[in-house]
Amino acid sequence: MRRSALAAVAAIGSASLLLSACSKADDNGGDGNKSAGANAATKGVVNASTQKGGTVTYEYSDVPDSFDPGNTYYAYMYNLSRLYARPLMTFQPGAGEEGNKLVPDLAASAGVPSDGGKTWTYKLRSGLKYQDGTPITSKDVKYGVERSNFARDVLSLGPNYFQQFLIGGKAYKGPYKDKSAEGLKSIETPDDTTIVFKLDRAFQEFDYLVATPQTAPVPQAKDTGIDYVKSIVSSGSYKFQSYDEGKQAVLVRNENWDPKTDPLRKQYPDKIVVKLKVNAETIDQDVQAGDAIDLGGTGVQAATQAKVVNSADLKANTDNTYGGRLVYMAINNQVAPFDKVECRKAVEYAIDKVSVQTAEGGPIRGDVATTVLPPDITGYQKADVYATTGNKGDVAKAKAQLKACGKTSINTNLSARSDRPQEIDAATAIIASLKKVGINASLKQYPSGKYFTDYAGVPSFDKKQNIGLHMMQWGADWNSGYGFLQQILHGDAIGASGNTNLSYLNDSQINEMLEKAIATEDDTARNALYGQIDKRAMDLAALVPLTYFKVLLYRPAGFTNLVSSAAFSGQYDYLNIGTTKK
Repeated sequence: MRRSALAAVAAIGSASLLLSACSKADDNGGDGNKSAGANAATKGVVNASTQKGGTVTYEYSDVPDSFDPGNTYYAYMYNLSRLYARPLMTFQPGAGEEGNKLVPDLAASAGVPSDGGKTWTYKLRSGLKYQDGTPITSKDVKYGVERSNFARDVLSLGPNYFQQFLIGGKAYKGPYKDKSAEGLKSIETPDDTTIVFKLDRAFQEFDYLVATPQTAPVPQAKDTGIDYVKSIVSSGSYKFQSYDEGKQAVLVRNENWDPKTDPLRKQYPDKIVVKLKVNAETIDQDVQAGDAIDLGGTGVQAATQAKVVNSADLKANTDNTYGGRLVYMAINNQVAPFDKVECRKAVEYAIDKVSVQTAEGGPIRGDVATTVLPPDITGYQKADVYATTGNKGDVAKAKAQLKACGKTSINTNLSARSDRPQEIDAATAIIASLKKVGINASLKQYPSGKYFTDYAGVPSFDKKQNIGLHMMQWGADWNSGYGFLQQILHGDAIGASGNTNLSYLNDSQINEMLEKAIATEDDTARNALYGQIDKRAMDLAALVPLTYFKVLLYRPAGFTNLVSSAAFSGQYDYLNIGTTKK
């Protein structure tokens, strides 16, 4: 279990981890990928190399929510942001579950808990500097947390765990409104290298929370709020050379990054280019040509999948793995008639999950799901509350629930992300299933970059547009039931915008069980509670589990140090990818 590493966390040796259990690159320019084999990056580092130089290119089909480390919540941006924003803790580069191990980053060691897990103390490494050479202090980490969690009217895209758990968090208005020098009193900085978090209740997995990019330091004098994304001050091994919003970002080596303060990063490429708004099929072509890495990390498109799985040579360059992720459809509890549980249960029974699985690309892209927690998340308990023959739906049971809800038909809308073809295909299959039972759903498509800020994550918009159903995919913030469930089921996660609780569920029993679980020291007892929360959510028909997502990545030739990490939903760990191309 991921949390079991907390007590004995240690910094990683400079090369031992990277070069263990891996295939070697040709440092003279060969691609090094030819003999690695299928799923090689899920077992070790592929094309391991210490070669420096060249340009690593990433491509993405839309725009990210934000490059601002305090204002992002996509796994691929958590992954990429570590190149320029160092959190207190992070995940070690390692294959599969090895990548779930927490290690210190800005911090010199893991947090020291006291007061039963209500107080957590961290000491920073010595000699830390920003890109301009000025020292990084504990006050900068404190400010980074304050701006990311407490100014939700300015920065609303990341999770709000700190706001929920820190003493006084509900009342504090954030640094843009509160001009006092003291800031939030429950984050103490007794000196420039010490930071203390005081919580209003125990949080036994707090080291995972400070591994989010929200604890990356931000110098207050350089913060420009929502516009900080245009001039981010780097604390990592790379800094922004340029940022053309909606088009491209270019990062180059940070000359004031000191490897003596950082056992994780290696600073291999000269330059990192992130290209945005690239057609998804074009990305697949560029990846297969060895010219780019798919930044989103959700895998190849349907046409490419058919091509690679039917060719032994091409399949040898793929990595297929779980990533602690669920594909599901949230049922909006606040949009009538889905405020009635019977109407929600009608949806549960109606959906032919096999048709959805087929639309997503078949079993290689995920197993049919019946629970909220995926099998590779601690706390998972096998169950199937709405079992149907062959997972193909049950029209009779669905219609019976509709009748119990006082309906013979329902007209609603279903939201999905326009730049995700497989999500659109899955939504189309769902619409066909729902129509058979009298639920008429129309598809509404919105871009990924604004899906939570402007559309599905805005309750007033959903009600006005009659969007009762939302396509969704979710990966654990960290590998535990709490790290997976809290931000999609807890009532405290609901706000005016930026919501990831797209079910808009605010159930007192679930809220209380989540709070009890995170305060429980015993792993077995805590995991049992996560299973109970899962069952309660399914009894309430809060969402329809569709598939336990599996990623199918094509491994591009010429890139070095490729390793599929469970910490980032099976994506390649972006921290030390290099290139053998000149």
